[in-house]
Amino acid sequence: MNNKQSQISVDLEFDKKHIWHPYTSMTAPLPVYPVVSANKNIITLESGENLIDGMASWWSAIHGYNHPVLNEALTNQISQMSHIMFGGITHAPAVNLCKKLIEITPEQLTKVFLADSGSVAVEVAIKMALQYWQSQNIKNKTKLMTVTKGYHGDTFAAMSICDPINSMHALYQDFLPQHIFAPAPISSFDAEFDANELNILENYFIAHHENVAAFIIEPIVQNAGGMNFYHPDYLAGLSELCDKYNVLLICDEIATGFGRTGKMFAVEHAKITPDIMCIGKAITGGYMTLSATLTSDKIAKGISEGAAGVMMHGPTFMGNPLACSVACASIDLLLASNWQNTVQDLNAWLTQFLAPCNDLEQVENVRILGAIGVVEIDKVVDVAQFQKKCIEQGVWIRPYGKLIYLMPPYITPKNDIKKLADVIYSILDI
Repeated sequence: MNNKQSQISVDLEFDKKHIWHPYTSMTAPLPVYPVVSANKNIITLESGENLIDGMASWWSAIHGYNHPVLNEALTNQISQMSHIMFGGITHAPAVNLCKKLIEITPEQLTKVFLADSGSVAVEVAIKMALQYWQSQNIKNKTKLMTVTKGYHGDTFAAMSICDPINSMHALYQDFLPQHIFAPAPISSFDAEFDANELNILENYFIAHHENVAAFIIEPIVQNAGGMNFYHPDYLAGLSELCDKYNVLLICDEIATGFGRTGKMFAVEHAKITPDIMCIGKAITGGYMTLSATLTSDKIAKGISEGAAGVMMHGPTFMGNPLACSVACASIDLLLASNWQNTVQDLNAWLTQFLAPCNDLEQVENVRILGAIGVVEIDKVVDVAQFQKKCIEQGVWIRPYGKLIYLMPPYITPKNDIKKLADVIYSILDI
């Protein structure tokens, strides 16, 4: 270890005793590994290991780490102002970002609400839907409808529309608002669509539409709820049912947006436009926390002409200039690249190199969509043991449940995708 690294050595004992990490215990925490730097698609540990990143920092760092263009955007902005309240004030980074978001999202989405995180974007979307119907003097539309196997975040309203039984939030069910859950989509993305799924779904609309403000769903990929890749015809049919039964459609694109599924946004697979759309994660290229909730003129006007006259939400760090600046740079970087071909290449490599896992006894399924690769096994993964073996072999992968998945930065070269896949195979080949 060099002098610079020793000066910034992480106090692991303090960390273990005092700091909560995501989804872990304070009495028996999962191991954590001190990181000293990250560059491109490589994470460097304090202990000296260089790890190929298969996670893109929970799917956000699409351009990799320490990108000079994104660094420059932050450096330029920080010399002007790092933050300023958004109430009664505006600034170029926020305006420029919203222009870009309106340009790259479906045409009817013309109004943008900036927020801090994906969960908050979902909370805002829910409030938009509920407030819209209240503004129309329709008081009975107070419920949400969704599907099982979904995941929409960790805040309270978002938790209430996650899978009620098998999600990480089942613990809180007695305290959460009770909403309506239809069965999860079954027909897979690349298989024949079973139209009976929509008949079953329509029964839920028939029974509940008078009380339902909005239907919320992750388009095409149900992510943390099970990595379910479902058929575009299901999403297209759902959109038609929402129109037919006067229910708003909210699409949660937080994980799927900015090219991850092979389209800029996953709704494009079904050629639909939701009433409200949430985006986050990759919006800043993984540099800062930021999200946005977009909606149509119809919804924005309906809310604004209601009794309240305003949208009742306003985060302290709404429209943060640093976050907006790096988001603008990240979007420009993506648009200037040949990102469609890049994602196609990642898809082909994931397909090729994960295929051998199908031959392993404990593997139930291998599935690929866009730049997402999933290996599902027949038992819950021992995360601590799995990650220890990954680090020993020079990769960073964090599984959950029965799923071992890869969502690498888009810049990841072919050989590194092979290494990630080979390590998964080697660990499972026991």
